[in-house]
Amino acid sequence: MIAYNPKDWFKLLLNFQKADTLKKLLPLMLFIGVYACAIAYLEISVFKFGENSKLKNITSLHTLLGFVLSMLLVFRTNTAYERWWEGRKLWGSLVNSSRNLALKLNAILKPDDKFNRDFFTKAISSYASVLTKTLAQESTRFMLDEMEHPELQLNASISHHPNRVASIIYNKVYSLKREEFINNEELLFLNAELQNFTDVCGGCERIKNTPIPFSYSLFIKKFIFFYVMTIPFGYSFSLGYWMVPFVMFVFYVLASLELIAEEIEDPFNNDINDIPTLKISENIKKNVTEILLK
Repeated sequence: MIAYNPKDWFKLLLNFQKADTLKKLLPLMLFIGVYACAIAYLEISVFKFGENSKLKNITSLHTLLGFVLSMLLVFRTNTAYERWWEGRKLWGSLVNSSRNLALKLNAILKPDDKFNRDFFTKAISSYASVLTKTLAQESTRFMLDEMEHPELQLNASISHHPNRVASIIYNKVYSLKREEFINNEELLFLNAELQNFTDVCGGCERIKNTPIPFSYSLFIKKFIFFYVMTIPFGYSFSLGYWMVPFVMFVFYVLASLELIAEEIEDPFNNDINDIPTLKISENIKKNVTEILLK
């Protein structure tokens, strides 16, 4: 994730980074520019439809469809951002639970109990790290897909790693309870933080393996494509060849919104705009180590 100053307009306007949609859309924009230029040439120079052509009426239709499309894209981007923000809240909850569990264990364990303190430091830190790797895997994204995927078959024998780490922590805590290092009240004291680990994992997996419905996403892409491809038929009479950059710009704006929504709706891929789960995991390790070992 990039930290930036939103007030520095000039610097942002001149910034072209890897995730910039212009780089991704440039080939399609050039294709649409050539297509629009060809339509303008045919209508103006070859067929010479003129100002009275009925094709001019398509501009009023575009006005209506443009409003409908803008509403769909607003809903699309808002839904994608909600998924991104929910993922960030879940990881914030994991940070808090890791710190709280470490603080409670620090108060319960004896200061000279180096063995158990070292164990919980590694175990709590490992959970965030393992969850990061699990969420970045394609097999997690395909978990609920009705289609068969070779990657799922290859990884069929691999257990759920976050559950394994959580189980190790649970077993250690109950082992300490049986050995009377902790009492019933302290066990209940720790249980809320331990349970939240699994709740966070389940929430992140829900975001990862439940994308925006396929039909909805496909419809928006087709709507954008046919909307842009029909613009040259009506606007070539009023704008002439200036219609070409106009069409390219309209496509850039609409397609960029869809690309941005696609990227942030899955916030666990370690892309430039995704949640920095790896960095958060490192911070959890530093915090837990500081609490239990220093």
